[in-house]
Amino acid sequence: MIEIQELTFKYTDSQQNALENISLEIQKGDFVGIIGESGAGKTTFCNCLNGLIPHHHTGDFYGSVKIEGQDTFEIKPDKLALKVGSVFQDIESQIVSYFVEDEILFGLENFGIPAEQIEGRITNALEALDISELRHREINTLSGGQKQKVVFAAILALQPDYLVLDEPTGELDPASSLQIFKLLKKLNEEKGITIIIAEQKIMLLCEFVKKLIVLEKGQIVHYGEIRSTLTHQKEMEEAGINCPRVLTLTGKMMDEGLTPVGMKKEERICLNTQEAADFVKKCIGGVK
Repeated sequence: MIEIQELTFKYTDSQQNALENISLEIQKGDFVGIIGESGAGKTTFCNCLNGLIPHHHTGDFYGSVKIEGQDTFEIKPDKLALKVGSVFQDIESQIVSYFVEDEILFGLENFGIPAEQIEGRITNALEALDISELRHREINTLSGGQKQKVVFAAILALQPDYLVLDEPTGELDPASSLQIFKLLKKLNEEKGITIIIAEQKIMLLCEFVKKLIVLEKGQIVHYGEIRSTLTHQKEMEEAGINCPRVLTLTGKMMDEGLTPVGMKKEERICLNTQEAADFVKKCIGGVK
């Protein structure tokens, strides 16, 4: 479990807090999305979870972040990395090797993974990202999206209990982005890995995550189960977040009285196009 108590952080060269008075718990096995406009604090929040704050990014740090009881203030990020795997927005900063295979091997050897496990872990990680054919390629010959998948594979090979991802699909096309989210869902459901992901593609978040954190100017304005959080659509839009069009459609239908009498607000929360289509059919049959 991740326990955050009264977390406030201000970068050394800043006049304002990047995060302010955040308290929440993320249960083991959760799949949590983080949404907010640029500058809301998403990256800072992720870096507090993996220990880069306060150890690499300095500033005024108040409160606590505990991963299964271990305070990140007292444990260095390299020790935390076996438990909390991270994929950053800046992919190039994570690449340390010349060849794809060596990039995955680097972490495994650096963290002392037994030699007899290494080949299996490399193979499984490459297969999971569907990039086995890149194994012997030079990294500088890869596209941005391919590099992103290689970094992802290197993290997966370490088999962390928690995955913290800061906009991991930023360089990927829609099909590859969907592949990443399907993989995350599989890791969450089959291996019990806790997923925390900051992402601008809110439609993907809505379809896959179990809970949603809404950040605005460094503060959490909403946090809870995905459908419950999305009932605050108008407040989210005021915070600069573009909500999924299926929510805009169903919300306007309710505002115009095009829904059955007595329908609750929560009932119009659709997480994908199929749910929206079913909602419209229900409304057509229920409005007189």
